[in-house]
Amino acid sequence: MAWNDPRRPVAPLVLGLLCLLLCPDTSLAHKTSDSYLGLTVENGKITGRWDIALRDLQEAIGFDDNGDGTVTWTELKAREHRIAPYALSNLTVRGGTTTAPFTTTAALKHKSLDYEAHEDGAYAIIRFDVDGVDQPEQLFVGYELFFKHDPLHRCLFRLAVTDSNSDEPRIQTAIFSPFSPLQKFAIREPSRWRQIINFSREGVWHIWIGFDHVLFLIALLLPAVLRREDGQWYGVREFRPAFWAVLKIVTAFTAAHSITLALAALEIVRLDSRWVEATIALSVALAALNNLRPFFEKRGWLVAFGFGLVHGFGFASALGGLELGRGSLLRTLAGFNLGVELGQLAIVLLFLPLAFALRSTWFYQRLTFQGGSACVVVVAIAWTVERLFDVKLLPF
Repeated sequence: MAWNDPRRPVAPLVLGLLCLLLCPDTSLAHKTSDSYLGLTVENGKITGRWDIALRDLQEAIGFDDNGDGTVTWTELKAREHRIAPYALSNLTVRGGTTTAPFTTTAALKHKSLDYEAHEDGAYAIIRFDVDGVDQPEQLFVGYELFFKHDPLHRCLFRLAVTDSNSDEPRIQTAIFSPFSPLQKFAIREPSRWRQIINFSREGVWHIWIGFDHVLFLIALLLPAVLRREDGQWYGVREFRPAFWAVLKIVTAFTAAHSITLALAALEIVRLDSRWVEATIALSVALAALNNLRPFFEKRGWLVAFGFGLVHGFGFASALGGLELGRGSLLRTLAGFNLGVELGQLAIVLLFLPLAFALRSTWFYQRLTFQGGSACVVVVAIAWTVERLFDVKLLPF
C-alpha cells in the first residue's frame, strides 16, 4: 500500500498548523534552567561560588516592579539584598568523617555579590565561605533551589580539592536535580564511577527533555520503514532493511555529536549559543521537510551526521560553566555521552517495532509519516524564528 499525492501538499501542512494547538510549549526545550555551584577545599578551608541566572531569580524573587517585562538596573538593585539570603537558604553543606555517625552543619557566610554575562544571559555571582567544617573527610551537599516551581531545573556542581600532596586540584562533578537533591562527596578518595553514572543519568534525561533533539531523531526515523519508488512511498517488505537504516542513522548521529561535544567541552571550538540553537531548530525542520519533498533520498545517515555536528554543540551547553581538569572532563563526557546514547536507544526501541507493524497502513503512511512530518516542520520553523530574533510567535 502506498500513499503520495503531489497535487495536494496542503493537507499535511494543515495538520502541522493544528499541532500548534495541541503540542506543549517546547520553544525553549533545549536550554533548561541551570545554575553552577562550585566548592573549593584548600588547606582544610572551604569557599564557594554560585552562578544563578537572573531570569530564574526574577521568577522566584521578582525584580520587575512596574511589570513591563524588562528588569532595569534600578529595579535589580532594589531587590539585590534578597538574592544571596534566598539562594543560600536553599543550600546546605555538612562535613563529617568516615568513622563518625554524625555530621556537622556548616554556616554559609556570604562574602560578595557580582554579576556576569554568560552565553545565555546575565547571572548573579554569589561568593561565600563555608564555616564550621574544617578538615572534612566527607561533604554532604543539599540543594533545593527552584525545585518547587521548576522540576526541570538543574545545578551543575564542581568540587575542587587542593592539598600539599598535589599540584593540581582533584576535581569531582555532579548534577543536582529533584531526584538527587542530597549527595555525598569523599574528599580524599573520590569515586570515578559515581561521576560517570551521575552524568549518564543526566544524559538520558537531557535527550528526553530536549524536544528538538527528539523530533530531529524521529523525523529521520519515520521513513526508515518505508521505501520510495516512482515518487511514491511503500512499506518495506522485511524488518532487516529498516533495522540497518536505523542503525546507520543513529550511528552517524552519535559519531557526529560526540566529535563536536568533545571539541566544545575542551573549548577548542566555541560558537554563539543563539546561532547553535537556531541551527538545531532549522535542522529539525529540514529533516522533516525531507519526508514531505525528498531532497536527501537514501542519504539519511549523511543528514544525521551533518546536522549531528551542530547538535553536539547544543549538548555541550548542558555542561557549560564547569571548569574541569582533563581527567574529570573525560569522565564527564563519557558518562554524559553514554546517557545520551541510552536515551536515543530507548526511543528507537519504542519506535521501530511499532512503526514496522503499521508501515503499510493509512494511519502510518498518511497520518503519522506525512502529517507528523508536517507538524514537525511547522513547530521547528517557529523555533528557528524565535531563537534567531528572540521573539515569541507561538500562542502558548
